Order: sequence, then structure tokens, then C-alpha cells
Amino acid sequence: MNYKSQIKIGSTKVSINDPAYFIADIASNHDGDLSRAKELIWLSKESGANAVKFQHFKADKIVSDKGFKQLDNQSSHQSSWGKSVYEVFKVSEFNRDWNKELINEAQKAKIDFFTTPYDYEAVDQINHFLPAYKIGSGDITWTDFIEFVSQKGKPTLLATGASDFPDVQRAVKTILRHNKQIVLMQCNTNYTGSLENFKFINLNVLKTYATMYPNMILGLSDHTPGHATVLGALALGARVIEKHFTDDNDRNGPDHPFSMNPHSWREMVERSRELEFSLGNGIKTVEKNEQETAIIQRRAIYLKRDMSAGDIINELDIEFLRPAPPNAYFPYEKEQIIGKPVNKNKDIGEVIFKDDIGGK
Repeated sequence: MNYKSQIKIGSTKVSINDPAYFIADIASNHDGDLSRAKELIWLSKESGANAVKFQHFKADKIVSDKGFKQLDNQSSHQSSWGKSVYEVFKVSEFNRDWNKELINEAQKAKIDFFTTPYDYEAVDQINHFLPAYKIGSGDITWTDFIEFVSQKGKPTLLATGASDFPDVQRAVKTILRHNKQIVLMQCNTNYTGSLENFKFINLNVLKTYATMYPNMILGLSDHTPGHATVLGALALGARVIEKHFTDDNDRNGPDHPFSMNPHSWREMVERSRELEFSLGNGIKTVEKNEQETAIIQRRAIYLKRDMSAGDIINELDIEFLRPAPPNAYFPYEKEQIIGKPVNKNKDIGEVIFKDDIGGK
């Protein structure tokens, strides 16, 4: 299966060997206010996001009012909204007249701008301006739409919440028929922000994805509080991180309560950069900042008695103590000196150096 192990979103390289790419999903947190949407773009940039993402949907094209009203025992986060699902989607619609203005605002802020589209019209309206697309988890079974988006040739981020492996494989195969730039994202679609949700994040799916699709770029679309899930995902190889973003978690609206705010977002990015540094390259070696401790913490071979040149070293003459200066013998090298003569006078308590043994 052919796909790229490194892509570019805007001017930013994304791969397992590059820093994580952070997407602030503003979604409907603009609350229908253009000036607020602009402010959130700038706050996202200031908080350390690489991209802002909106969601282009129209209520009529994404939900069936009658269908939701006929559902029995609805228990999702949507059941607590207080309005019908259709009404909430209707008031949360992204005003498509904002497209150019918000794209220009993102360019001023020097942050990438893209979207999760939910209908064909949205894709055609904004395709020219976007560096990438995100396919939402709910559309993982809509293969016609996935194919339509992937044919645009832009990097395509595929969220995989509420799906199983056949769903994922079908969607990935659909994208790769037309587009080799894919980011495969683990996701859990319970958006309540409950601590209970940590039991269901299943970050180890990322390890399975890495086995199924070696070197494919992986990501996480997350809705849990705090930073544990993001840090775990990064440690498992995710390099694209998406979380919702708001300026105030107490605002009214479906997405505000579980979104990150500027403070928590900045902290998340800072902790993530620390983790990236700490992951290293996987090659075990004495690191630059360990050079001194390798001397002062390791043991070398020291004499337990005075010795004159020509005396033969036996095991009772030596002990293993710190420090281990350069060119000293380590304990595992004792067989190299047992039964050998010293070539100079040595005092009790002195370390035995490599040039103290044998002829000069």
C-alpha cells in the first residue's frame, strides 16, 4: 500500500521525525460571531497551535430533524443540549460568507486554516484556499464523500472514532485510491469531557495502526480533559494532535465545556515539546549531559596496598570504587590486570590506569 511518510500542511513538515502538529478546532465555538471567530484565530496562534480548524456544515445537510426526534432513549452528549439536535446544528452553522475573511485573518496570524467539511458544496466552495482536509469520525462510512475529498489532492486527516478495523481499512483504502497524503487519527467520539472517558480512549490502537500501516503518519483527535491522553499519544507515535479550542469554558454552547482554553492549550504544547525532546532518537549512548556523571558515578579499579614497579597484581590487591577517570580500568576489565605487573610505583588508594600495566 503506497502512502507518504512525510507530508506538508501549509509550510510545515509532518512526519514521525518532526515535531507534533497541533490543530485548534474552533468548530462552533465562534458562537455565530465573526469577530469572535477572528479573535479565536489569534488566541490559537498565541497559544501555540499550528492550525485553526472550523467545521463547515449546514443543518439540513448533516442531520435529519425527524430522524433524531424518533430516536428512543438517546443517551449521547446531545441529549443534554436542551434543544433539538437540528436546532443546535442550525444555530451553530458556519457562515460561509466568512470564508475569505477568516482565511485572510489566519494568514495575518501566520497560522494554517482548514476545515472539516460535511457536504460536497462546502468542499467546492473552499477547496482553493485550504492546505488540508479533515474527515470527521461520523463520516467514516460515507465512502463517496471520502473519495470526493481525497480527489482534491490535499493532505487528508481521517478521524476514526466509533469505528472498527473494517471501517478504518475501508476508509483508508478509499483515500489511497486517489491520494497518498493521509493522517490516520485515533479518536473517541464521546464529547462529554468525563474522566470516565479515559477508560475508552484506547491509545494502544495507535500501535496497531503502526503495525497495519508502517510509517503512516498517525494522529489523535481528543476530547478528554488535561494532557495525559495527548502525551501518551505522542509517546506512541502520533504527530498530529487535534483538540477543541475556546476562550472561555463557561460560555453557553455544545463544545465550550470540553474545549481547551488558551492557558491549558499553551501548557499542553509546552509539555508536549518537553516530551518530544525526552523521546530522543532511540539510540542508547552516553549523552552529552552525562559525560561528567559517567566519570563520577561509575567505579574503577583501585589499589588496596602500596605496590612497587614489577609487583604482580592479585585479586586481593584491588577494589572497585568511584570515580572512574578516563583511561582507568572498569570492574569488568579486571581479568586484564590480574596476574600482571605494574610498571611503576603505585600508592594505596590510587586508581589503576591502562598505562600502569605492562611494558612502557
